[in-house]
Formats: sequence, structure tokens, C-alpha cells
Amino acid sequence: MSWHNAQDPMPGDKRSCDALELVIVPRARDLGGFSVRRALPSAQRRMVGPFIFLDQMGPAHFAPDTGIDVRPHPHIGLATVTYLFDGEIMHRDSLGSAQPIKPGALNWMTAGRGISHSERTPPELRARGAALSGIQAWVALPEDKEETEPAFEHFGAHLLPSIIGEGKAIRIIAGSMFGASSPVKTASPLFYADVAMEAGSSFPLDPDEERALYIASGTVEIAGESFGEGNLLVFRPGDRITVKAVEDARFMALGGAPMEKPRFIWWNFVSSSKERIEQAKEDWKSGRFALVPGDDEFIPLPDFGG
Repeated sequence: MSWHNAQDPMPGDKRSCDALELVIVPRARDLGGFSVRRALPSAQRRMVGPFIFLDQMGPAHFAPDTGIDVRPHPHIGLATVTYLFDGEIMHRDSLGSAQPIKPGALNWMTAGRGISHSERTPPELRARGAALSGIQAWVALPEDKEETEPAFEHFGAHLLPSIIGEGKAIRIIAGSMFGASSPVKTASPLFYADVAMEAGSSFPLDPDEERALYIASGTVEIAGESFGEGNLLVFRPGDRITVKAVEDARFMALGGAPMEKPRFIWWNFVSSSKERIEQAKEDWKSGRFALVPGDDEFIPLPDFGG
């Protein structure tokens, strides 16, 4: 999905949990019947492991003949990770991929040296109106893989391992957890999971190098403190943390090894080099990115600074 202007997330109170480094509170932006909360990047925390961008899309319900229309736009130096709770999005890219994504499935697009793509509500859903809710993340690529060939992979929900029991359902989107591993091949060590919990259940978060939870719905408790929907909780490395569900809750668990050096981000471009981002700007402005077959529109280069 393309970067859009949004208010910066606000820092929250740290609370009393010793393992909790930061609470980031995204502010919702209405994009015309469709709200987005951006948790990363923020002024307080640019990345968690390789995760450099995290948006919650919706929940929304579109009236008939409406939907999302993210016109073709470019990316470099990252992988986009699209995961839905509800609804459907049609992905098309400059490699010729045309893939609808549905709840519980995964679209993993590696931009590498450059790719363009669009994301739209499919015509049949647009005609009757449909719900949409989900998360899009961007994962920065290691410096030695930033210029890799672009690629796209889709994994149906049945291909992502699920662990169900003791009042919770965990779908492992990427990486490994509780002895199960996702089939997704990542460019650097990371983990990413969708965790749905019934009230009263608990979830252990292991002491990875960098780790966080994004609460999509409900309320959880950690070390006696409660945290609700729309909070990104960033934890220090250290002891295992126990997350308890105060009520039915759903969150994304994410993290991994930090990048070897800081990343620059401008619009939809991520790189370890400012010069490479300037080149990408000129390439998109001059029409040197490959186009998306079957989708003739595009988003012009924005005029905001960076």
C-alpha cells in the first residue's frame, strides 16, 4: 500500500512494566470512509527489528459501488506484508502478478531494486459493498539484499501454521513460534504472528532482540497494567513476557534482529542510502519503473519534502 500523509503517532505512558520500553498510540486518519492507524514509523521509534512500517486498515464497511483504490505506485528496498482480518483486496504488480488476498492469507511482495503495484477492491465486492480490516507492514531488507530482484509470493491461510488451544488461536505469518515455522523465506531473522485470545487466556512472548505487540482489538494485561485497542507496545530484550487477555483480544506479535544500520524512508522508498532514494524519486518521476499490466493509472511523485 502506498504511503499517505497521516498524523504522527503519539507516545504513550510507559506504565510500570519494567520490560515495556514504549507505548505508541497511532492516531486514526479518515481516508474517505476508510480509517488507517499508523504505528510505525514514529518519532519515538522508527523500527522494531526489520519492521519499519505498520498500518491498521479499518475496520470499515464500504457501501455498494465504493471500495479502496490504491493506484499503481513504486517501492524499493523493502518487502510489503499484507494480512487481512476481513474483506478482500486485489493485488496487481509490475511482475504480472494478479492475486486476491483474503482473511488469514498472506501477500509478501519483495520490492528489492524496484517494483510497482496497485491494491483495489475487486469488482464483484465493490458492486455489493464489503467490509475490510487488516494490517499492512513493511519489512526493510538487509543492506546486501536491498537491490535484489523483485518478487511476489502468496500463501493461502491453509499454508500458514496455526496453533489452537487453551483459549487462543495463533497463526504464524513469518518466522517460528512454539515449534512451528512459516513457509515464508525472510531476508533477515524475524517473527510475525496473528494472535486471537479469549478472555482469561495467556500468551508468552519470548525474549527476542527486538519485539512488540500491536493490539488490533480488545484489552490485554501485562504485569498488572491494562492496554487497549490501537496501542503498539514495544518491549526491551530480556525475560519472557506473559500477555493476559482481559477480554477477547486480537494482536500482532512482531520483532526480530535489528538492521545493521539505520534506514531512510521517503514516501514508499526505503534504503540505507539517501542517494538511492533520490534515484528512485527520479526513476518514478521519469517513468523508468516497470508498469502494472492492466492498470493504467498511477500515483504521481508527492511534493512533500524528505
